[in-house]
Amino acid sequence: MNLALFIARKIHFKQDGEKKVISPAIRVAIAGVALGLAVMILSVAIIVGFKKEVGNKVIGFGSHIQITNFDSNYSFEYTPVAVSDTLLETLRNFPGIAHVETFATKPGILKTDNDFQGIVLKGIDADYDWTFFRNNLKEGEVFTVDPEKSTTDAILSKSLADMLGLKTGDTFLSYFIQDNGDIRPRNFRITGIYETGFPDYDKLFVLVDIKQVRRLNGWDDDQVSGVELLVKDYNYLDNIAENLFFEMADRKDRNGNTFYTRSVKELNPAIFGWLEVLDVNVVVILILMILVSGFTMISGLLIVILERTNMIGILKAMGQDNKSIRKIFLYVSFFLIGKGMIRGNLIGLAICFIQSRFHIIPLDPATYYLDAVPVDLSLTALLLLNAGTLFFTLLMMLAPSYLITKIEPAKTIRFE
Repeated sequence: MNLALFIARKIHFKQDGEKKVISPAIRVAIAGVALGLAVMILSVAIIVGFKKEVGNKVIGFGSHIQITNFDSNYSFEYTPVAVSDTLLETLRNFPGIAHVETFATKPGILKTDNDFQGIVLKGIDADYDWTFFRNNLKEGEVFTVDPEKSTTDAILSKSLADMLGLKTGDTFLSYFIQDNGDIRPRNFRITGIYETGFPDYDKLFVLVDIKQVRRLNGWDDDQVSGVELLVKDYNYLDNIAENLFFEMADRKDRNGNTFYTRSVKELNPAIFGWLEVLDVNVVVILILMILVSGFTMISGLLIVILERTNMIGILKAMGQDNKSIRKIFLYVSFFLIGKGMIRGNLIGLAICFIQSRFHIIPLDPATYYLDAVPVDLSLTALLLLNAGTLFFTLLMMLAPSYLITKIEPAKTIRFE
């Protein structure tokens, strides 16, 4: 029988007919562990959720990887590249690539009778993946691109529609400035209105048939602004983008243009750099909460040892060594930490569930790109948080448990 565990259970758990009184210091220690773990769960869930949601919005507008003309700048007036069916098939078969689609862009001005707004037409082809915009569609439906004929259908954001007083089924006039200074008008019909909560992009992009953009730019049927690619596993994005960069660097289109491959992180360094900084905040919070849990438990363990000084003296007089007695109080610490962790998990997971379901904590989309605090917590992250909290908190209990070695039986047994 494990004597240390047996005695620890007698100390911690109340016996039949006995009402166990827990000192305020012990209650504070348990509360400290519960609070610390709850805050850690919320911190990880919110940061992971925030990075995932913002990242998905950026990716939804521009995919994981873009291949454009090497001569293109960071504006939306791309120098075109000619893409062949052979090149597209090669990209589809490239390791790690899940989807390939072409696009073309053209900056312009959207005008109604009373207002106007600068926009970017994004022309998409029949191979376009509508998943992102279908998930964020508020009214109407997405349009179908027919490879054989052109359509004037378009979808635009709710912010643009509200700004210009437009709704599904309405038509709007857009104007585009050509290289020679001429202005070309185009009329489009709204089939759907989307809202992603990403105002920087919502107020900018209007999706139309790629043939409309080619006609405005005076491009051939095989010329596009670039190729967008989605990867199968985001964790391997950097490696796939690097391999694809060297693969495409040796290729040229039929006009001798060089291909330039960039990942979404390279295309949006400010946003993804900001998201990476959030990881530092999580590490700081985790360290602080571990310290809070540890120090409150240290105070709790010291109180338990002081309350049991007489018992420690008796055990030593009966032949128990310091190591065995320290084990008893480490088991007691384990019980107290476990009780705090159970409460911390309940609190943290309950708040995560309520927030994910009811969005009770809102955000300003203009600042945070989201309208509510996002939460995303995997089972792996939850288990690691619990294991880490238990390990490091118990590790911090080793030092105060050495107080037992200073207790002398001759001096303690005399006192009740």
